[in-house]
Amino acid sequence: MKTSHLFLLPAALWLGLASCSKDVRQEIQTYTVEPTTMSETVTATGTMESVTSVDVGTQVTGIIDKLHADFNDRVTKGQLLAELEKTTLDAELKSSDANVQSAKSTYDYTRTNFERDKKLHDEKLISDYEYQTSLHDYEVAKLNYEKAQADRVRAAKNLNYTEIYSPIDGVIISREVEVGQTVVSSMNVANLYVIADLDNMQVVGNVDEADIGKVKEGQHVTFTVDAYTDDVFEGRVTQVRLNPTTTSNVVTYEVIVSAANPDHKLIPGMTANLTIYTLELNDIIAVPLKALRFQPEPTDDDDKNGPEIVALQQAAKNKVWVLRDNKIIETAVELGVNNGINQQILSGLSKGDNVALQYVAPSQQQKGEKAQENPFMPKPPGGRRNNK
Repeated sequence: MKTSHLFLLPAALWLGLASCSKDVRQEIQTYTVEPTTMSETVTATGTMESVTSVDVGTQVTGIIDKLHADFNDRVTKGQLLAELEKTTLDAELKSSDANVQSAKSTYDYTRTNFERDKKLHDEKLISDYEYQTSLHDYEVAKLNYEKAQADRVRAAKNLNYTEIYSPIDGVIISREVEVGQTVVSSMNVANLYVIADLDNMQVVGNVDEADIGKVKEGQHVTFTVDAYTDDVFEGRVTQVRLNPTTTSNVVTYEVIVSAANPDHKLIPGMTANLTIYTLELNDIIAVPLKALRFQPEPTDDDDKNGPEIVALQQAAKNKVWVLRDNKIIETAVELGVNNGINQQILSGLSKGDNVALQYVAPSQQQKGEKAQENPFMPKPPGGRRNNK
């Protein structure tokens, strides 16, 4: 955006007001039209978070035997992180194996007896009571065998839980246990590590209720953090949450901003200062808003050097005045959006047009004109005094 001042000389492009003396020259501030950018922003603060963060814990009670990862270690999905002491759970698995064998033996024996008694019962060689007893023993043995198999599966699974593996690729940002520490599994899983994916971060920003209506998904965002004051990071609005938060009678809404983090400079917990671009236009024609309010004032009839005012034949809804060839030409324009400072022009102006903005005071006072004197200002030393 370029703003220029056009100084119009008396012999050439002098502009005079009818109410002013013809010896006083007048100047018009102009704006030279060039392709420019226009934006409108909303500011907010927020907190850095990892898009994916997982608490890694254990589902069994035991003593930490080995730790294979520490703070800030990069880990991959499926990597072994820690091991619990296995003696007790290994013994439970062996006991379950023995129970399965015992239950299977009983099951096989009762099944053989049942099949024999069934044949005898069909031939009326044993009583109904004996047959029903044999059937009952067989069904109980079958259920006990199935229960023993289920107990064995649970024991094997618990033994596998003594080895803790990483569920995602990421960086360990917290380790909450030490070797030898007992972890107890209860209603909540006992946490060992917190793993975060630092390649993809997000900012949870708090936007004031007065600005939230302008924020939309997909808008461009820049932000800074206190740790790297010279770096400007970029992101995009991915979500505008509708649940309000009220603090000290101030209502804010959470806005989620995604940000790539290839250098891992951004870490969870940092405070981010956000600038959300609610309006962002590039390579457009725009003029200052004051250009739409400018109205030329006619010169004296005797002034032959004054610029000619060329008005439109028909009144225009929106117009500006363009200075060209010692003329002030009224030009109809089609308006776009504005950001409170500049107005987008969709049609009517071209690159290089000089648009009038406002009249400005002459650079010098008329020769012989006495400046207005402030009676409260002190007189210079040695000045003349009035004697009463």
